[in-house]
Amino acid sequence: MARILKVGIIQQANTANMHENLMHLAHSIETCAAHGAELVVLQELHNTLYFCQTEDTRLFDLAEPIPGPSTGFFSELAASLNIVLVTSLFEKRAPGLYHNTAVVFEKDGSIAGKYRKMHIPDDPAYYEKFYFTPGDLGFEPIQTSVGCLGVLVCWDQWYPEAARLMALKGAEILIYPTAIGWESTDTDDEKERQLNAWITIQRAHAVSNGLPVISVNRVGHEPDPSGQTNGILFWGNSFVTGPQGEILAKAENLRPENLVVQIDLERSENVRRWWPFLRDRRIDAYQELTKRFID
Repeated sequence: MARILKVGIIQQANTANMHENLMHLAHSIETCAAHGAELVVLQELHNTLYFCQTEDTRLFDLAEPIPGPSTGFFSELAASLNIVLVTSLFEKRAPGLYHNTAVVFEKDGSIAGKYRKMHIPDDPAYYEKFYFTPGDLGFEPIQTSVGCLGVLVCWDQWYPEAARLMALKGAEILIYPTAIGWESTDTDDEKERQLNAWITIQRAHAVSNGLPVISVNRVGHEPDPSGQTNGILFWGNSFVTGPQGEILAKAENLRPENLVVQIDLERSENVRRWWPFLRDRRIDAYQELTKRFID
C-alpha cells in the first residue's frame, strides 16, 4: 500500500527586513499546511538576505543561539499547524563559534533534531568559511513523526558521500535547504550548464540511493553590499524528485512560489528491489575513498 506524505516547499525572495521575511514565511507555511502539508521545508538561511557575499564581522550579530528567538518562532508555528518543519538558521554556538544549522521541529513544536552544515564553500560571493565552522554532528538522519529525514544543506548537495551516508543510516528522504544562483557576468550558456548540473547531481542522489529528494532554493536578486560584483540572482527551481530521479514538482526560476507535493514513501522499497544498488556495493574495495587524493 502507498504511504503518502504531503510536503510543502517554500521558495522565497528575501529583503533586508528580517521581520518582513519572517511574516512572509509564516504566511507561506500556513498556506502549505492549509493545503494538507504535513512536512514543510524552507530554504537556506531564510530569515535574512544571503549575507555571505561579503566578509563583515558585524554580520555575526545576525546569529542566534539554539534554542533562541527563531527557534521559538518556528516552534510555535509547527505546533499550531501540526506540521514537521525544516528550518535553516545562523547558529551562535559560543563567542567566535558559528554554524550554518538546519533545525527540524516536530508537530508538537519540540526540536526533533539539528544538522550542522558539513561542507563549507569559499568562492567569490559565497564566503561561507568566514562565517561558518564545519559541522561536527556527522551525517545523522533526524527521526520525526512523518519519517526519518536526511537533512543536509546546500553545498552538501554536490557530495555523493553525504547522501550515501544518510541513506545507509536509514534516511527515507534527502532534504537540501539551498541558496544558489548566478553571477551576472556568466554567459547564458554557462548559466544553463550550472543550473542543469545542480539539478542533475541531486536527481542522481535520488537514483543511486533509491530515495526521494527535496531541494528548496531561494529566488530573486540580492545585491552585493560591497559593490565588487553585481550581486547574485538566485535561480529558484526548487524541486522534488521520486526515488528514480523523476521530477514530481518544480518551481519557477524568477518568482517566489509555494508547492505542496505528494510523495509515496513506500515506492523507495520497490525501487530498491528493482535496482539493488546497496546490495551490490563493493564495501571491501572502497577504502581509498577516505583519502584526499590518490597519487
